[in-house]
Amino acid sequence: MATLTPVMDRPVAARLVRSPADRRRATVDRSMRGLALAAAIACVIPLGAVVLFVTLKGAAGLNLDLLTKAPRALGTGGGAASAILGSLQMIPLATVVAVPVGVLAAVYVNEFSGRRSATAIRFAADVLVGIPSILVGIFVFTFLVLPFKQFNAFAGSMALALLMVPVIMRTTEEILRLVPSTLREASLALGVPMWRTVLSVVLRTGLTGILTGVMLAVARAFGETAPLLFTALGSRLVNVGDFAKPMDALPIFIYVNARQPFPALNQQAWGAALLLLIVVLAINILVRARSWGRRAA
Repeated sequence: MATLTPVMDRPVAARLVRSPADRRRATVDRSMRGLALAAAIACVIPLGAVVLFVTLKGAAGLNLDLLTKAPRALGTGGGAASAILGSLQMIPLATVVAVPVGVLAAVYVNEFSGRRSATAIRFAADVLVGIPSILVGIFVFTFLVLPFKQFNAFAGSMALALLMVPVIMRTTEEILRLVPSTLREASLALGVPMWRTVLSVVLRTGLTGILTGVMLAVARAFGETAPLLFTALGSRLVNVGDFAKPMDALPIFIYVNARQPFPALNQQAWGAALLLLIVVLAINILVRARSWGRRAA
């Protein structure tokens, strides 16, 4: 009796017998996947290295004295209370100035302007985002420091506001683009004026995204050093509420103490760097959490 040999289905056999071109494509695909994975890891490693290094170096310096005591001369102790209070004063003032300007500029570009003017404004905002912050500091120094012959915290806040405006404007514009046009049309069909439609419908719908852009701008402003060196200058005296005089900030405190020959001040600089890193990371995590919340909803 003849032995029966199983016959493989022809389509299955065709898939198993791969041509040289198929094998080459598969090899190229695996290679590109591996290259993309290596690039992704290369992007993550620097962040992890910075966080780990600053944490190890600054953990010993981040203590209650650093948070509550004013600086002292000649490396005899003290803390960063003046810098913390300075950042907590200048950043809110810069935010109060930058948010209306950035949001209203985005509203104009997205809702009212023509194509040419919108393109020009977007280009200007993109260029301002890319301008080195030290140039912004020199610009503000020329108009708000030299005429008064006095370094002052108000000039520092204005320099930070200039850096925040384009970030807020571009993020707000992208959020407003996502608002469905049907909402605007429905509001206008009910006889609501355009300005009221923008205020009550468009901005209200995109409020969460706008706040996300504002927080990203605040995170950037917290870490800026160069503009403050030309404007607020820094001060070892605790300055609360007097924006006409020099004021310290965390980035300035880190810059000054890291250059001192006293180990105690160097340790304070590392502690302040860790504190600043925690603040920036917390803001970015909050932004991501809000984004995840919107997706889940």
